[in-house]
Amino acid sequence: MTQDKSGGVTRREALAAFGALAATAAGAQAAQGNAEGEPVKKKYEVAAYYFPNYHVDPRNEEQHGKGWTEWELVKRAEPRFPGHRQPRVPAWGYEDEADPKVMANKIDAAADHAVDIFLYDWYWYDDKPFLQRCLEEGFQKAPNKDRMKFAIHWANHTWCDIMPAKLGFGLGPNQIVQYQGPISRESFDKMADYVIEKYFKDPSYWLIDGCPYFSIYELTSFMEGLGGMDQAAQALADFRAKTKAAGFPDLHLNAMLWSVKVLPTDKIVRNPEELLKVLAFDSIGSYVWVHHVALEQFPETPYHEVMEKAIAHWNETVKRHALPFHPNVSMGWDSSPRTVQSDTYSNAGYPFTATISGNTPRAFREGLSAAKNFLDAQPWEHKVVSLNAWNEWTEGSYLEPDTFHGLGYLEAIKAVFGQA
Repeated sequence: MTQDKSGGVTRREALAAFGALAATAAGAQAAQGNAEGEPVKKKYEVAAYYFPNYHVDPRNEEQHGKGWTEWELVKRAEPRFPGHRQPRVPAWGYEDEADPKVMANKIDAAADHAVDIFLYDWYWYDDKPFLQRCLEEGFQKAPNKDRMKFAIHWANHTWCDIMPAKLGFGLGPNQIVQYQGPISRESFDKMADYVIEKYFKDPSYWLIDGCPYFSIYELTSFMEGLGGMDQAAQALADFRAKTKAAGFPDLHLNAMLWSVKVLPTDKIVRNPEELLKVLAFDSIGSYVWVHHVALEQFPETPYHEVMEKAIAHWNETVKRHALPFHPNVSMGWDSSPRTVQSDTYSNAGYPFTATISGNTPRAFREGLSAAKNFLDAQPWEHKVVSLNAWNEWTEGSYLEPDTFHGLGYLEAIKAVFGQA
């Protein structure tokens, strides 16, 4: 893919034209099916995490002013060290993801490049959702949403003020907490009812063996809010019962595990084997490489070094746990846009962290190929790979095209998983 510095309009139009042709071809292939007339089933499922902070939300407006979205941080990012490429400019422009037409373009781009599922980072604070308009008004009302699936990744961590963060964020009184992650049993039950009715019953919701997929980001906060491991297990058992009562065979529960703290409020699970068994999870997931690999070289740690350690983590995970594991491939890492740009950029903890360098589309493709080979060696029926991320622009991990690499990262996914 040649570099394109021309901006978003021409590229977007070209992508739309290409997407229309690809959609026609994909539809014809699906209609053809196999010799018995059944739809062709993919060997792998590719799921990209989606962070929905690029639309207006009332609670964000209370904190940051009318019309604020995280695009403001993307626009204001500056180079923080020699050779640092900032700001990153989206090829499609600074769009409103809650607009179904905008989301339709994202769906076409994802589906045309072998991305099957958007795993939405989803929040529930003070007994109501947060940042949900992207999903409910964007994806769920998009005219082409049947081209891919979506699912909920419950990001139940405590929400701190990192939009942007000053140097010293996370150190004692400097940490400004806006919303608490742990929730009560009453609030959890209300959330479960909301999720079942609003999302599980949508025909585009991702099912594994007919069971809605639901992922929990932070097990420690989850148990803390409910009063302990046994109480958490009972809450999940009741969530399963509600899901069955809604007409599904069961609930597919996915647990996020990690060993390296990123956010200062992150809480590492100390006894994962016991927890996974007692809470009756069905699979294990991973959100991003930096949850497992420390970026030891500041300000840049090479992509291939991080990838090598991430692959080692995959192999350690399957040795340690019997549950199916969904390996993650991360496109990159650069959380500097979430820092106050006038502060010194030192190795002071998130978001003042090292970046990942050399994360070209070619390098990303190598990571994808490694994940495919890893899955090929596993006995699981469902072979799922997660990607970080569709649009983590302020953490430097995004698949959406920018004006530098264009569609390069999406093309890498298609090259590895497009025919699988």
